[in-house]
Amino acid sequence: MYSVNAPVPAAVNELAAELRPALTEFDRVRERHEQTLLVKRVPAGDRKQLRTAWQTAQDALAGAPAVEARVSEVDTFENPPNGSSPVVYLAVESPGIHGLHERLCSVFDPVPVMEGGDDYDPHVTLARDASGFQGQRAVDAIDGRQVGPVTWTIDELYLYDAEYGERVDTLSLPA
Repeated sequence: MYSVNAPVPAAVNELAAELRPALTEFDRVRERHEQTLLVKRVPAGDRKQLRTAWQTAQDALAGAPAVEARVSEVDTFENPPNGSSPVVYLAVESPGIHGLHERLCSVFDPVPVMEGGDDYDPHVTLARDASGFQGQRAVDAIDGRQVGPVTWTIDELYLYDAEYGERVDTLSLPA
């Protein structure tokens, strides 16, 4: 899978690291040193198609400004439309990210139940999978926790290849 992502600042990565002790009841905790913010999934079957898809994304983002983002709370998806649950994340507030997402949805179909209309919920995933009584206790202990706040300017987006876990290309904002 490919996606257009936005980097997050060191302060958001530090928040994630500070919260790790509260996530021990979860089966899968994000251990990456660099967290990211998913802006839009991009359909492309192979690297050749990817070049065309990336050019389409860049065209859709032409003239797009740098945008502000803010993290101040931990939230959860109790029943996410994709993957296991629950998912614990840092909630990202950013009307600008929603605008960039809408531009990309105008050229790439939104993933049903995840990206269309009000379904897109910008976030930085911290952990997922906690079951039974201990799992609910873990969710209750962290859900709604106030953090930060951390505010930053998103002045670049990048194309990410999940198969290889690497950035493929970068786009500076304003585009």
